[in-house]
Parts: sequence; C-alpha cells; structure tokens
Amino acid sequence: MDKVKVERLLINYKTLEDFKQFQAYGNQEESMLRDLENELVEENSESPFYGIYIGNTLVARMSLYRRSKKYDHYFNPPQDYLVLWKLEVLPEYRDRGYGKLMVEFAKQFNLPIKTNPKLETNEFWEKMGFEAASYNLERDFGENPYIWMPEGVREAVQPPVSRAKEQHEDEEKAN
Repeated sequence: MDKVKVERLLINYKTLEDFKQFQAYGNQEESMLRDLENELVEENSESPFYGIYIGNTLVARMSLYRRSKKYDHYFNPPQDYLVLWKLEVLPEYRDRGYGKLMVEFAKQFNLPIKTNPKLETNEFWEKMGFEAASYNLERDFGENPYIWMPEGVREAVQPPVSRAKEQHEDEEKAN
C-alpha cells in the first residue's frame, strides 16, 4: 500500500470506460456515468471524481462534491461541506484497505462530510468515524445520511425550515 494513492480522475473517455468496470446499481450508477459524460462537455471543469489505480486498472472510485454552507442543513455552525458519493471498490480488490484510503483522503480536506450509504455498508462508515445523522423527514426523505465532523463541528439536528425551503426553490430554478 506504500505506493497506492488516491488521485483526481481525469474527465475523459478513458475514465468513462473505467467506470463501466464497476457494478451497476440502477439509477445511481447511471447518474454517475451521466455526470461524467456531462463533465466531458465542460472543457475546464474540475473533476469531482477520485480513484485508485493499480497499474492501469481503476480499482476504487468515488465522487466528492463541495457543497456551499448556503445548503448546509447537517452541521453546526453552518459551513461548506463535502458530499462523498458512490464510493466503490472492485470486488476482487476489496478487503485491502482501498475504501478506507479513499475516506481518509476525503477527511484530509478537514471539512464535514455527508454520505448516503447503502444500508449494508453502515458498519464500514461507522468504523471510519461516521455517524447516522438525526433523521429529518423534510431534509432526508429517501436517504440514509451518515456524517463525519472534524473537531469543533456538531450536528445541526433541526435545520431551519426557511433554509430547506430556500434550497428547494434554488434547485427548482436550476432545473
């Protein structure tokens, strides 16, 4: 593991092909591929995708998006935070510490992190220092949010309704 490192993935057709090696999980997988395809159009866009290569094989990947404190309903005080999405390690490379390495990489930004893991992976996230967020129907409908907080950050248990409403209105304008 000494020579293994997490790197920002290039937005190109090779990365798109590499993504197809990972297991498909319905809409979430299609969405990640669409995100990458959409980024191919943006020549100067900064890639939100990170991964670990062993030789020429992408063995682990994740999306890591920075969200503005304007949309922060998870942390106190409100601040920019990261959304870690679609962390996956190829089956034949699991149990070698690559998932842990990816999470540790994200923590190095020293920003709070929110993820929405599949239920069967909750134990992994808890081992990584994440905790289940207090469920808020308006904020979390259909999600299973887990959060990691650096020192000095606490969970915002009940976000102000006005901020949640403002985020919803902003998202509608964007569509």
